[in-house]
Parts: sequence; C-alpha cells; structure tokens
Amino acid sequence: MSPEEFTGRLRALSTRYWDRHPFHLRLHAGELSKDELQLWAANRWYYQRCIPRKDAAILANCPDPDVRRQWRERIIWHDGERAGEGGAENWLRMAEALGLSREEVLDERHVLPGTRFAVDAYVNFARNRPWVEGVASGLTEMFSRGLMTRRLADMRARYPWIAEEGFAYFTSRLKVVEGEGKSTLDVVVRNCATREQQDAAVAALAFKCDVLRAILDAVDYHALGRTDDRTAGRR
Repeated sequence: MSPEEFTGRLRALSTRYWDRHPFHLRLHAGELSKDELQLWAANRWYYQRCIPRKDAAILANCPDPDVRRQWRERIIWHDGERAGEGGAENWLRMAEALGLSREEVLDERHVLPGTRFAVDAYVNFARNRPWVEGVASGLTEMFSRGLMTRRLADMRARYPWIAEEGFAYFTSRLKVVEGEGKSTLDVVVRNCATREQQDAAVAALAFKCDVLRAILDAVDYHALGRTDDRTAGRR
C-alpha cells in the first residue's frame, strides 16, 4: 500500500475504538453510580500499571536505537522520574477522588477476570510479536485525544463531587497524546515496507481496540449484574 492508503486503513479502525462502548456512553451521560465509577477506575488501573511493561517489551524487541530513545519516554511518563510522579500515580489519585483507598486499588481486589485476561494478552502480544506490531498496537493514540477531552468536560459537569485533583491524569495526558500519536504513526509507516508488514500492523491496531473493548465489556457486564441484583432485592 502507499503510505496514504496504509495510513487510511489504520485511521479507519477508529470505528472499533472504545469511545462508542455502552459503558462509556453511560459514563459521559452522567448515568453511572459511584460504585460503577469505582469499578471502572479499579479495572482501568490494571491496564495503566501494565502499560510500562508493554512498552518495555517493545524496547527489548527493537533493534533501532532511535526508536528506543523515543519509546523509553513513554515508560518515564507513566512511571515518573521518581516515586509519587507519573501517569500511574495520577490514575491512583483519580481512584482516590472516587472514594477508593490506594491499598484496595494496588492490591487489585476489584480487578475482574476479563480485564486481567485482556490486559495480560496485550502485554504478551508486545513480548512475542515483532516490535513494529507492538508499536502499531499503540496507535489508538490517534483516536484518544477527542475522547479524553470530552471525558474531562463531561465528568466535571456530570460528577461535580469528584475533586479537581482527581482529573490530573487526563489534564496531563492531553498535553502529550496528540504528539505521541503522530510520532507513532510515523514510526509505523516508515518501518512497514511490505504489504505483509502493513497488514500485520493493521491487525495489531484492531487487536488493541478489541483489548480496550474487552476491558469495558467485563466492567459493564459486572456493573449491570450488580444493578439487576439491587433491583431484584427491592421487589
């Protein structure tokens, strides 16, 4: 494929991104209970904590020092330069703003089996597939800025009880995600020279979209099940 056609195939996968998932639609509409928001945050934590491990696997597989220098910044962003900093720390602050204790998030007592299975599959994908496919799987960044911008506005409006410091993950992530998406796309287009490599990159991004939706499927199913139980108890 030409670079333009290849890029178009990748961008077309925006229809599989998790922004249209029913759980996210309810979140943005202000329809989630505090318990449901806490369940979402605790399960998303497992994804957040595994992102640096995924990125480290890509680094380990990548022979190109220029790409490695570029990619290692992602690990630093999530883990921080020191304890108490970084994207993962900011997500913990979000969970605390939702009423969860740090201890119960870190010990993963609320992480659902479906979430764990999906996220572990993503880490294993990065370990076992060619590095450029691992990079391509991260191209959900192309789609995420709009969702994050909308989520920040809607959560502030719909859930005013959440303290502002709980939104630090989103405010800090918005500053970097657009640039990361462009640089990631450049790396993928430049390093996928054959049709086989291009098709594999498209499949990698589709897989990542499925991972994200599987996380929400698990959370949504559990949340709706608890709602049904509470409703039945009132009858």
